[in-house]
Amino acid sequence: MAAAAAATAAFKFLSSQVLRRARCPLGGVSNTVYCPHLPAQQLHTTKLIMQFSQEDFEKAKDQLKLLKEDPGNEVKLTLYALYKQATEGPCNTKKPSMLDFVKKAKWDAWNSLGVLPQDSARQKYIELVSSLVSAESSVVKETPSGSKPGYETLQITIKDNITKITLNRPKKKNAISTKMYTEIMQALDEAAKDDSVITVLTGNGDYYCSGNDLNNAADVPEGGMDEMVQKRIQMIKNFVNRFIDFPKPLIAVVNGPAIGISVTILGLFDIVYATDRATFHTPFINLGLCPEGCSSYTFPKIMGLAKASEMLLFNKKLTAAEACSQGLVTEVFPNHTFQKEVWTRLKAYANLPRNSLSVSKQLVRNMEKEKLYEVNSQECECLRGRWQSDECMDALVKFFQKKSKL
Repeated sequence: MAAAAAATAAFKFLSSQVLRRARCPLGGVSNTVYCPHLPAQQLHTTKLIMQFSQEDFEKAKDQLKLLKEDPGNEVKLTLYALYKQATEGPCNTKKPSMLDFVKKAKWDAWNSLGVLPQDSARQKYIELVSSLVSAESSVVKETPSGSKPGYETLQITIKDNITKITLNRPKKKNAISTKMYTEIMQALDEAAKDDSVITVLTGNGDYYCSGNDLNNAADVPEGGMDEMVQKRIQMIKNFVNRFIDFPKPLIAVVNGPAIGISVTILGLFDIVYATDRATFHTPFINLGLCPEGCSSYTFPKIMGLAKASEMLLFNKKLTAAEACSQGLVTEVFPNHTFQKEVWTRLKAYANLPRNSLSVSKQLVRNMEKEKLYEVNSQECECLRGRWQSDECMDALVKFFQKKSKL
């Protein structure tokens, strides 16, 4: 992008010294660059610089698609606003409803640019994309020894008869993006068929998992909210069914705080080990949503109706010790010995006869499979209504507004 930087610097210098933009009668900017003090050769050079900048703009759009790391909501909104300003000029659309929080956020970002010239918006867009590309290329990512290739959001290793699935978005507290949902399902499908004896799910970094990545709500397809809700309902249903159907012993190694769906599916695991610094939180009601992951059935069964209601209805956050005393967690370990103690046990489990473990799990679990399918379907239908409700939209707007002030 050195050429882009050079073009940017040259354009800024010329603009600050001599360029005058002629305004159209209707408030737009004309395509004519006029300055009586510039000789024809300099005008020609200026025109070439502007054309080159347009070429860089097209390249920047292509480079943006190749970024692997999510730059975050604020940066994406800035990119959107600069793109619209560069291609269409100042914001010229009607302000969306407050309840349409995605379109409202985009509109606010675009409108905040005011009368910024299109050329300036284009240059800022190029510079921002260039900085994102440079930042991403400067980070050297190492694939752990033995890790299976082909995953962007997970690390998969098969060692000592154990398939280890590690949620690998530590900068996002392992929030589950749409991509991660797809990859977890793929990893479980592969683990169900490989030669390992047990399968372990854990997280990379300080968090086990912070639940759904709320940026998923911004991925609205051309079909609008109805299509988005339909796709997400089907994805959640398929995701939870993978845990219901998983044929081998499935163990959660909860290395830190767990939120949302990463908590609700724990009732579908065979063993849950947790560090003493882990917490368990299901704040669905705060977001105008409802329980999922079959927790409306498994939690009352595991911990009793009253304790389950505290979590699922009234947003109570459990410590690891509380979760263990109520049966959600199998055992809690001191954080400083957590990994060593847990993996010593897991390696011992993985030396047990594989087929015997699998058959025994089916005997324990199969009696309730049909019930779990039914619960999963009912929860997903409830979620469908919740996601389309004004109450949920209002809660999400408040969440993002609060987050933007932090």
